[in-house]
Amino acid sequence: MLSNMRQALLISALVILLIAAAPAAKSVKVDANGFVSIVGNWSVVSDNGRNVMMEDGRPWKRGQPAGGLADKARAIYGARNEEFIDNVKAFAYFPYAVAQEVPEFQNGEISMRFKLIDGQLDQCAGILFNLKPNGDYLTVRFNGKEDNLVLWTFKAGKRSFVKKGVEDVPLEMKKWYRMKIQVHGTSLKGYLNDQLLLEYTLLEPVSGRVGLWSKTDSVIYYDDYTVSPE
Repeated sequence: MLSNMRQALLISALVILLIAAAPAAKSVKVDANGFVSIVGNWSVVSDNGRNVMMEDGRPWKRGQPAGGLADKARAIYGARNEEFIDNVKAFAYFPYAVAQEVPEFQNGEISMRFKLIDGQLDQCAGILFNLKPNGDYLTVRFNGKEDNLVLWTFKAGKRSFVKKGVEDVPLEMKKWYRMKIQVHGTSLKGYLNDQLLLEYTLLEPVSGRVGLWSKTDSVIYYDDYTVSPE
């Protein structure tokens, strides 16, 4: 009995030592060339001599018949037009690019800087996460047309509103701002310029790829995309 107890104590001590000695998960900073464009018109551009990622949604509005419909929907419904045009199937409606160096994200923090450049219909910049092989994903985004931070889910080709931040925050165009999300199990927090605006309990833990997200004709610069797993 004493021998078994000693053995158990030794195993416990070894496990504790292994955990303590294990290297902490390293943060991954994804530069502008580290993204794979999946939907939309993404490219690397120079901003004051620094390479940044840009999503240019203007070709979507010029080249798709649904652009006229979206304009009319916004004129009729205002900020509520999204309910009307959700079922409009148009190419590059929700552009996104995936970070190559992050095969999976479960717990930790994702942060980035973004700059709103242009957009008649939308001015959306978002963090894409929990991207599944079947295309389902989550995104926390800021829309300069609505001044809000919102969590959306995309499942089986349908976008669904989940939760809006507690406060609207107007942002000036062509200035850099910071967005951040923190994920711990099913707990999600969303920040804008280090201000906590969004808290939500997810239906299940996160496990998937991550990246950048935008919407329709938004023109957005992205920089300092950093993933800090736990």
